[in-house]
Formats: sequence, structure tokens, C-alpha cells
Amino acid sequence: MKRTFLLLATLFLVTFAFGQDYKNSIGVRFGGGYYDLVGASFKTFISAPAALEFNLGLKPSVSYGGYSDGVTNVSISGAYQHHFQIANIEGFKWFVGGGAIVANTFSDYEDFKGISVGIFPTGGVDYKLKNAPFAFSADARPTAHFVKSYGGINGFLFNGGLTARYVF
Repeated sequence: MKRTFLLLATLFLVTFAFGQDYKNSIGVRFGGGYYDLVGASFKTFISAPAALEFNLGLKPSVSYGGYSDGVTNVSISGAYQHHFQIANIEGFKWFVGGGAIVANTFSDYEDFKGISVGIFPTGGVDYKLKNAPFAFSADARPTAHFVKSYGGINGFLFNGGLTARYVF
């Protein structure tokens, strides 16, 4: 019993020794364009190294010289991220994790309409400004779709993003 308690106490101390730079943040994410060109982003730390990130994305129909692609996409995604300190740079961390996405494509073209469901690994960096309530991150999310995705593509779509958030 004492060994179990000591092991749990050690894990607790190691986990919280790294400390987090903020608890919650909300902002805007600029995505790769397949299903979330722009979106709202919320991130919350559930422990010192562990965070959950939720995104509500939008990819509006795009016009090219008078021609519209006729495709609008709305998506929601959630991811778990585990953060690690980068050297001795305060507020600068890298993360890895994974998540899932559900998107709905609205289109004038039948082949493009429909729901898309996928999972993704994620990795990136997160930086919290030292003297201001803002955090910035960059991530990559290669997504494997199990239900027809944007453009009728089944399989993999790459998605990456840049995020700016207000910390509270």
C-alpha cells in the first residue's frame, strides 16, 4: 500500500512540476481549407500537461474569377493534447495527441454534399506570451476519413492550422 501511495504521489508531483502557463483560452483558428478555413477555438487544460481543444470551423464557398466552387463546409472537432516544455523557454511547449472531426458539406453538386467523419493525430507548438493574455499555436492534423469527405474523397486529407487565443 505504501509503495502504491509513493508511486501515485511521485506521478502527481512529476505531472504538476512542469506547470501550465494558462487554464483556458478562446480565439480564432485559420485552417488548411478542406473543411475549416476559419473557425472558433477553445482550449482548456485538464491537468498541467494535458489539454482539450475544440474547434468549430467554416469553409465558405470560394469564388475564382466569377466562378464559385459551390461548396460550403461546417465542422466540429475535438482533440486531446499532451504538452512538453521546450528547453528553458517560458511559455513555449510542443504537443502531441489525437482527436476526431465531424463535418457537413453543403453544395450545389450532389457528389460534394454530405457528412464527413474522421480521426486525426495532431502535433504542434503552443506559445503563451509572458506579459500578455494571449497564446498562439501551430498544428498539423493529417485526417483519416471513414465517411465520405469533402469532394467525395475517402481516405486522408491533410489539415494544419494557426491559432490565436485570448487567455483567461
